[in-house]
Amino acid sequence: MNRILSRRNVLSTLAAMPAVVVLAACSDSGKAEAETKPVEPAKPAETATPATPAEPAAEAPQPQGTVDMAELLKPGALPDKSMGKDDAKVTIVEYASMTCPHCAHFNDTTFPDLKKKYIDTGKVRYILREFPFPGDPRAAAGFMLARCAGDNYFPMVDVLFKQQENWAMAKDAKDAMFQLSKLAGFTQESFNACLTDQKLLEQVKAVQERGADEFKVDSTPTFFINGKTYKGAMSIAEMSAIIDPLL
Repeated sequence: MNRILSRRNVLSTLAAMPAVVVLAACSDSGKAEAETKPVEPAKPAETATPATPAEPAAEAPQPQGTVDMAELLKPGALPDKSMGKDDAKVTIVEYASMTCPHCAHFNDTTFPDLKKKYIDTGKVRYILREFPFPGDPRAAAGFMLARCAGDNYFPMVDVLFKQQENWAMAKDAKDAMFQLSKLAGFTQESFNACLTDQKLLEQVKAVQERGADEFKVDSTPTFFINGKTYKGAMSIAEMSAIIDPLL
């Protein structure tokens, strides 16, 4: 199953996979419920209630396992893409899928605060690793485009997460992804070259396979924080409750 995509380049398979299928393997244990709740209309200003006090700090989620950090941080098929100081007291490794709505939810709602509070201040080193589930060419293509974007890896990931519904669920994923890629400077030629790069596809798959085989990643997003495993799109309050005692 893990080698389905090796027989055809990812560009030729983008339109073949029904969009509803590629989202099925994503899981965050139900933490991103806000994504599916209807948005209530805002109250008129004259009836707005006074602001309520801030909620108490969240309790730290219980880890769901442990890994050897030395093994986790060994070089893999692709160089790690990271943010923050190499010698930060806390290292976070996230395995994510580009088509996972819970990963997009984390990227849009929690990661900006995580970056501002911990990564930019030198307290946390953050590493993002590719985990496109087998049989999901759209997720693989998203990560391939991010890799081909070079220094714009993280901005490309951010754009793809923010626009996820516009390409992951699109009938013509190839065209939808190309339109987004043009924002990062891709031409039709460089876009096609990236998504027909069989070596890059195999490397992205190898990162996923190593995560599954060696570190038992079976859902996204999965976080490893100083060797402890946490599954699901956590809030900044939950992440702070894990990180702060480690500083």
